Amino acid sequence: MNMTSSQGSVIRSIDDLRGPAGKLEAVLNTGREDAPYAALICHPHPLGGGTMHNKVVYHAMKVFSGFGLPVLRFNFRGVGLSEGAHDHGPGELNDARAALDWLDATLGLPVLLAGFSFGSFIGLQAGCGDPLVKGLVGLGVPYRAEGRSYAYEFLERCHQPKIFISGTEDQFGPRELMAPILKHAAEPKEIVWIEGAEHFFQGVAPSTAPKLSQMQDALRSWLKRTFSLEETA
Repeated sequence: MNMTSSQGSVIRSIDDLRGPAGKLEAVLNTGREDAPYAALICHPHPLGGGTMHNKVVYHAMKVFSGFGLPVLRFNFRGVGLSEGAHDHGPGELNDARAALDWLDATLGLPVLLAGFSFGSFIGLQAGCGDPLVKGLVGLGVPYRAEGRSYAYEFLERCHQPKIFISGTEDQFGPRELMAPILKHAAEPKEIVWIEGAEHFFQGVAPSTAPKLSQMQDALRSWLKRTFSLEETA
């Protein structure tokens, strides 16, 4: 298990996380010893170049880490050094569940589960109804992307606290299509639309400045209000 440090936190390379298809490459940003939760973040679609090092995933990790929580990121099967081959959803869902099992066995903490794009679709399914998972985060929840469509009927039975954060100009989850779907998700939930942001939380013309900080602010505020978390110094 390799260790490096980044801005005072320790990043551990995990070598004992295995899913049904084999070993899964993963890193853990360690948290404070008295952390009340652990966090898990799922990355976007592998066929679109998605990995655990994706910029949106990284910025979400920084929010959780800012509260002193340990944060696990991993590569789905067939990505990076993870064994196996891409399975178009079912296998990746099992990978996410394997990551949850690893967190439970290793840290024994309740989990806050987040995902971006395809990772949000997988993460929401993996976490919904799991008693280990106390909160769910969907970033850039997709409707249709590159010929792939996503269905969210399961959200109507998902009663954990949830937040959905997307851009008003999201090309893969258009507001006019996603808003009615998210409206039917079970309570409690919060829906945040970042004005002028596209799928990757980049601004669109006339202002093309990144909107990632606004995504982080929305996530940070929800975590404080919903779970009474306090940021570390």
